[in-house]
Amino acid sequence: MCLGIPGQIIDIVDDENSIARVDVSGVKRNVSVALVRPEGIGPGDWVLIHVGFAMSKIDENEARETMEALQILGQPYADELEMLHSSQIE
Repeated sequence: MCLGIPGQIIDIVDDENSIARVDVSGVKRNVSVALVRPEGIGPGDWVLIHVGFAMSKIDENEARETMEALQILGQPYADELEMLHSSQIE
């Protein structure tokens, strides 16, 4: 199962390559934000992340509701967090 997990952008760490530092449920990772850059993103914005890539920009309310729903899933949610934790985007 593939899940998108909400994460909040902390900072754009590599503007040229569209890499941002994002906090996803306490896991801080660098992710590619190239797909959502045209929407205008920056620190504090929320994005939906899958395996190291921000797939879409979402608002804070949608992020909160998605996190609540994902936590109910249990193991698939834990698996997705593990995949994110082990991904390396530099």
